[in-house]
Amino acid sequence: QVQLAESGGGLVQAGASLGLTCSASGRIVRNDAMAWFRRAPGKEREFVAGIRMSDGNAYYDGSSWGRVTLSKTKARNTVLLQMNNLKPEDTAVYYCALRAGRRAELSKYYSVDSYDYWGQGTQVTVSA
Repeated sequence: QVQLAESGGGLVQAGASLGLTCSASGRIVRNDAMAWFRRAPGKEREFVAGIRMSDGNAYYDGSSWGRVTLSKTKARNTVLLQMNNLKPEDTAVYYCALRAGRRAELSKYYSVDSYDYWGQGTQVTVSA
């Protein structure tokens, strides 16, 4: 089994920055990609950013473009989501996900259904 551990959430003011870390452990046979999704109150889970672990290429949702950076860290199977200029509408539970399948066309990496393992989530609250 694979476990994902998220850390770094919290309460910040609008305009602040926050870094979320996700570390995967356990029986990882293949780690094709890791991603962050979020779910705001009353809304569906939505894609924020993802990264292909083989080449480090990151991909982002259009609404977070320019404020969010996802990168691999030196630790194995660990990624860092750096969020800048946070807004109240960024308030949500942020979930880390891992895709264990084979490499696919990029469009598939934006979908919840493409990921096999999920973390418990970490709360990010941005006050006005």
